Amino acid sequence: MQHGVFFKRQNMKLKLENVGELFCGPGGGGLGASFSKARVNGSFAGMKHLWATDYDPDSCKTYQYNIEQYENRHLQMESSIKVVCDDINSPDIRLTNDKQFPYVDGLIFGFPCNDFSIVGESKGLDGKFGSLYEHGIEFLNRPDKPKWFIAENVSGLSSSNDGRAFEKILNEMRRAGYCLSVHKYKFEEYGIPQSRHRIIIVGFRKDLDMQFKVPAPSYITKTARQALEGIPAHATHQERTAQSPMVVERLKHIKPGENVWNAELPEHLRLNVPRTKLSHIYKRIDPDKPSYTVTGSGGGGTHMYHWDEPRALTNRERARLQTFPDWFQFAGAKESIRKQIGMAIPPEGMQIICEAILKTIYDVPYEFVEANMNQVSNRDQ
Repeated sequence: MQHGVFFKRQNMKLKLENVGELFCGPGGGGLGASFSKARVNGSFAGMKHLWATDYDPDSCKTYQYNIEQYENRHLQMESSIKVVCDDINSPDIRLTNDKQFPYVDGLIFGFPCNDFSIVGESKGLDGKFGSLYEHGIEFLNRPDKPKWFIAENVSGLSSSNDGRAFEKILNEMRRAGYCLSVHKYKFEEYGIPQSRHRIIIVGFRKDLDMQFKVPAPSYITKTARQALEGIPAHATHQERTAQSPMVVERLKHIKPGENVWNAELPEHLRLNVPRTKLSHIYKRIDPDKPSYTVTGSGGGGTHMYHWDEPRALTNRERARLQTFPDWFQFAGAKESIRKQIGMAIPPEGMQIICEAILKTIYDVPYEFVEANMNQVSNRDQ
């Protein structure tokens, strides 16, 4: 994908949607929104950020530096994004205060997925993070409602609390005054070099009479090999993880696409622990397919492993699989950066969705498919 080149034409008038973000992370969603553009009757529509929030200091530094740098360069205007780095439950954060959080045309919130993931205890709304989506609902219920929003979470959201959590969240979004499009995206079908499945809810304010349609997949497969080739020698975040001799020996017995559970390992290299839900323990990437899902945390055996060399991937390689460009700089230590990368939405995936939003707003035709989870979103209306 090309990013920003259309905005360099001085004779073209820009139509910009102002965006705010909750739980912004390092800026995967933010960068995708900044990348987005649509041609509208001799001019271009795009997105520009006003503010964002997150509780992680490294993520906030990463976000502010990179998103501001990109928008200043490619929108050719001074961009100063207010990034509020604090726990969103703090009394200092007041989402209903339009001076602290001014009106935006669009809200993006990838509310934390910890309690909805199938990996872990899956507590759903009963967990520590399960109720954080309510802050997005609070903003959507302001008198000066945004025109549209994007909410993103793991596919396990739909089954959490026996499906009750998902229905509750969707009902609250509808009651806030939005018409919903609910779809489970398989990003590998959109040219992302990673098998990453996420539920994305797009809402348009009902009074606007606009219906978002899911952009059609390209079905162009980008492999892990294609994604990782050509990393320049000067690229940052290429520090390697120290591997013990036993791990190196174990990896040499695991073929591309295999993991510790299905590889034929000598007895002394097998794991003497109960088998877990995680199929990617010491799993080596298949170079001829999109990689398996990049994750943000986990101990031994969860770092993602190269198909040819007996080692874990570097953070830059993980960032490539997530479609972060090589110029993107992450703040913090190596494990903090790994977490930021794994928790982010792929920027090029978000770009596709944001461009469809721009085309919806300006009535620009595009190829689309039926939303595959709208039967849930239309329930009890």
